[in-house]
Amino acid sequence: MKTAAAIAVFCAGGGLTRYYLSGWIYSLVGRSFPYGTFVVNIIGAYFIGLIMEFSLRSALIPDTLRLGLTVGFLGGLTTFSTFSYETFKLLEDGQFAIAFVNVLASVVVCLIFTWFGIITIRSLS
Repeated sequence: MKTAAAIAVFCAGGGLTRYYLSGWIYSLVGRSFPYGTFVVNIIGAYFIGLIMEFSLRSALIPDTLRLGLTVGFLGGLTTFSTFSYETFKLLEDGQFAIAFVNVLASVVVCLIFTWFGIITIRSLS
């Protein structure tokens, strides 16, 4: 029950962070591309690599905290469903090139940032 509570609390924090951060990003650069979703997913990709690699190398992060941070906070922060919807709407609106760039950039950049998180921890070891 303690783990489920941690996940729920962290998930709320991640969801609120996504809401405010993506809104702020859209206010800065506009909505011609799904920048808000793209940025929060990149941040989440980096931090899941960082947290998971660190927790595999150290006992400093208890399982409950690791699950709260990854499943909860990062699960609430990142959003495949919004990515999917925004990409679908781009396709539906005939913006095929932007939809393609969104899919390709999201997958490639998020994989790169997950790797950055992992190598950040490995370089500190």
